[in-house]
Amino acid sequence: MTDIRNIVILTGAGISAESGIATFRGPGGLWEGQRVEDVCTPEALARDAGLVHRFYDLRRAALAGVVPNAAHVALAALDAGWRGEMLLVTQNVDDLHERAGSRRMVHMHGELRSALCAACGDRGPHFNDLPPGSRCAVCGAAALRPDIVFFGEMPYAMEAIETAVAGCDLFVSIGTSGAVYPAAGFVQLARHYGAATLELNLERSAGSGLFDATQLGTAGNLVPAWVEEVLAGQP
Repeated sequence: MTDIRNIVILTGAGISAESGIATFRGPGGLWEGQRVEDVCTPEALARDAGLVHRFYDLRRAALAGVVPNAAHVALAALDAGWRGEMLLVTQNVDDLHERAGSRRMVHMHGELRSALCAACGDRGPHFNDLPPGSRCAVCGAAALRPDIVFFGEMPYAMEAIETAVAGCDLFVSIGTSGAVYPAAGFVQLARHYGAATLELNLERSAGSGLFDATQLGTAGNLVPAWVEEVLAGQP
């Protein structure tokens, strides 16, 4: 690892699944009789704000019953101990990385425990239910919504993420399907600029063939071992 100085890590649902994060999908992939992909859209918010807010209220409340697992804790240790540059990019909207202690990170799909004002763009912490029509503390508009990137919206911080990926020496994907863009394209960007690439996943993803190496197993087992190796070998 002596030639590795800048690391970018992408995490997906697989890292939080071991903490018991609920999928909120019932039989047939439905929630209250609707496809989740049809609930989490700007169109759904305009059509039935109560339905959309209820979906995220339930997910937000569920966070109180889960805790970070060994993989979250290991990545926080890497954050604290890595002397080079590092960016943790998560597709997850839970706060388990932060609770474990990670700081050099970005939520590309938003955060459950945050509210966004659709009128002025202000965002801030929000831990309880968010009824439709909740007012923004900054501009007063009754326009607060979940601070979540809905299907069809642009993920957050894409310019900063792509800059970090293009400049890294090592790109690592943990617990992702490799099928959701733009995140699924990060490995190609990293390879284009000469980075080493590693996948840690429960099973081979849709993009496994693009990685230099793939290790299969649970994140709770793979990530702590990998972090220990990286920290032991850092320049």
